[in-house]
Amino acid sequence: MIIYLNGEFVPEERAVVSVFDHGLLYGDGVFEGIRAYHGRVFKLGDHLDRLYDGARAIALEIPVAKEEMQEIVLETLRRNDLRDAYIRLVVTRGVGDLGLDPRKCPKAFVFCIAASITLYPEELYEKGLSVITVATRRNIPTACIPRVKSLNYLNNIYAKIEAARSGAPEAIMLNQEGYVAEATGDNIFLVKKGALITPALHVGLLEGITRNTVMDLARERNIQVEEKVFTLYDVYTADEVFLTGTAAEIIPTVQVDGRLIGDGQPGPMTRELRTAFHELTKVDGPLIYQEKAECGCCAK
Repeated sequence: MIIYLNGEFVPEERAVVSVFDHGLLYGDGVFEGIRAYHGRVFKLGDHLDRLYDGARAIALEIPVAKEEMQEIVLETLRRNDLRDAYIRLVVTRGVGDLGLDPRKCPKAFVFCIAASITLYPEELYEKGLSVITVATRRNIPTACIPRVKSLNYLNNIYAKIEAARSGAPEAIMLNQEGYVAEATGDNIFLVKKGALITPALHVGLLEGITRNTVMDLARERNIQVEEKVFTLYDVYTADEVFLTGTAAEIIPTVQVDGRLIGDGQPGPMTRELRTAFHELTKVDGPLIYQEKAECGCCAK
């Protein structure tokens, strides 16, 4: 595996980060998980916008222009001869001292990994997930802004530990007021009486790229889309529930806290949006490899 490491491409065994890097010491930095499908990097522009917005929110200056960052992602895929992949793009605060002060870190550190990922087995996409609600509440926006995809994921990890110890593959997190926020690594959607419903951003959640894509796909199909606050009652009584994320894509959820959702099978809107999503991945995003047009002599 070839890794982009702060200005050069190196073998995996040489891809190392300093023990004084504040991304390691304090979770100080931002990242993106990105997918490549069919030789294209899906929604790369949206991912880069979120990366740079998150960095701005935490006063982190990324030492690479956005256009150059796009080329870094594409070249990492080329160096690993990949057309379908999961990409992890990370920007840390960089090397500093053992104190908290980010001003002691003169320059941010950038690395990019391209590999494969399988979050859930295919069987769960056909039959659906069974998830639980956990006691761990989502970070409040005035403490640690959930809309920043930061390297500090301990809030999500606490919830994931609860889910794992209960034998559940994923968990729903509530905010401090008891409203549904998101899952540990995914956004959540409900379907009720033909409308598609997802938590409003101010509830406290990450604004997912797949989340926004799904809402766009629904609107194109004249499906009513609502972003609003709701409780577990609304989840339990929904006609359909599904989760969305870059790694998970769109995965149906058929049981929550032991309660069957609808008839306990993935619903028709979930299936329709999954199909539309997969079709979009074939045409959206910059090409990794620029295809050469076939000339007349080559065709002979």
